[in-house]
Amino acid sequence: MVRKRNTERRTALVDAAIEVLAAEGARGLTFRAVDEAAEVPKGTASNYFASREDLFNQVGGRIHTRLGPTATALSANTLAPRTREAVVWLMTEMVRRIIDDRTGYLALQELRLEATRRPELRAALTATVRANLDANIKQHTGSGLPGDADSVVLLYFSLTALIVEHLTLPEVLDGNALDGLDGLVRMFVERAIPAD
Repeated sequence: MVRKRNTERRTALVDAAIEVLAAEGARGLTFRAVDEAAEVPKGTASNYFASREDLFNQVGGRIHTRLGPTATALSANTLAPRTREAVVWLMTEMVRRIIDDRTGYLALQELRLEATRRPELRAALTATVRANLDANIKQHTGSGLPGDADSVVLLYFSLTALIVEHLTLPEVLDGNALDGLDGLVRMFVERAIPAD
């Protein structure tokens, strides 16, 4: 029981750190700020994380877990016909899921900026993101969905830019002739993957 409580408390602390990182940036991410955000006694975070570097690394891992696909999306992906329209659905679901966790994604952007100043964090984050991209390529190309590895890379970079734009400067997309985010996602998929 103690181990479960410790795991739950660690997760709550990391989630609080994500909130702090998104709101205050890397400089605001202190053990004290995490304690306050998690509403735990002063000194709690320092008992769970060996250093700020450890905290940054834990935040990186947790963000990718939070932003990952749901069991429903994975199941729908398995059952969907192997068409370009299925890819549109999958990419739209992913964009919506990430936008719904705005704090998590903004914290990821803050973590990326901090990684430019911290070589250890950069190495860890690069490994995580690269492994995630490789897994997406492998999953997509092995699933029978249309499109190849280049299609996945093209969608990764175009959708990443779309999400960043929407979460940071949403007015840039106002007045777009397409049907909002869903229309842009559809256009990206249609450009990246030939018609069935």
